[in-house]
Amino acid sequence: MSRANARLVDYHMRLPLVQSWGGGELASADGLRFITPIRTLNSGPNPKYFGTRRRGVTFYNFLSDQFSGLHGILIPGTQRDSFYILDGLLEQETALRPVEITSDTHGSSEIVFGLFRLLGYQFSPRLADSGSATLYRTDPDADYGPLTPLTRDKVNLKQITSHWDDVLRVAGSLHSGTIKASEVLRVLAPGGKPTPTGKAIMEIGRLDRSAYLSSYFTDELLRRRINTQLNRQESRHNLARKIFHGQKGELRQSYREGQEDQLGALGLMLNIVILWNTVYMQKIIAEMRAEGIHVRDEDIARLSPLKFAHINFHGRYSFALPAEVQGGQLRSTRKPEGASTTI
Repeated sequence: MSRANARLVDYHMRLPLVQSWGGGELASADGLRFITPIRTLNSGPNPKYFGTRRRGVTFYNFLSDQFSGLHGILIPGTQRDSFYILDGLLEQETALRPVEITSDTHGSSEIVFGLFRLLGYQFSPRLADSGSATLYRTDPDADYGPLTPLTRDKVNLKQITSHWDDVLRVAGSLHSGTIKASEVLRVLAPGGKPTPTGKAIMEIGRLDRSAYLSSYFTDELLRRRINTQLNRQESRHNLARKIFHGQKGELRQSYREGQEDQLGALGLMLNIVILWNTVYMQKIIAEMRAEGIHVRDEDIARLSPLKFAHINFHGRYSFALPAEVQGGQLRSTRKPEGASTTI
């Protein structure tokens, strides 16, 4: 399924319409919660998401700015999302290579900022409490203008330099795939108490987070771009809920492998719907322009292939191909008289 998903994404990214939505450099990560009503070790409690007597898992999934799903990770319960955010970037097998990733506030931490910077990625979370955040400085005498009152603390450069070799070993191990980022984070900060190497990476993260916050405070376009991408992720979750409607949308596999198969199939179906919609949206736009209808580029940039009102999720399914599809053509975009409104 992972290879099939990569082929779908690779085909999708080459469609001309997709370039109007993004270049593939930006991605987002967010969790989708599922209840597991059966007895399984691979789940955890959380009254907020699963109720007081139930347990569940999180499908932590990654979406490119081209609307294609890059990867999905099964997390028991609702463990900290920030532990897994780098795993998705390093493990995904598509031809897309995002260099910036965004998430909600709960995915943000200084040590994550540090690891992102070490690996050459930009971490751009949406921060709900950015106004009360502390900015760090390296030079206590520097004048940062209006930001000077906010830069109350100084980065410990000695902590970074004295553990630099160990920091590089961590970065090299992650880059080579010797160890997973989620495992590294547990080792660097066991029980919430960072090791000396963990502290060094946190100091790097404080620098990177301060630079990012300085832009986040002042750049409205940056905040809008982050919000747009996270809104796309929420729309994808709505589509996922519509597709995953069987057995009340609950995971009923007892073992991790079975749960991963179920959610992997969900990710594949999501990309199939997105690809189908994109292909036909592109055809409709071409037909409209051929008929002399003016279609503005700024309107195309706001289209979404996550619409599903035309898709039949319930009832009987027919796998018989129409004659034009069998002949290598796309379906007609004109609705025949008396035809159903769903596909």
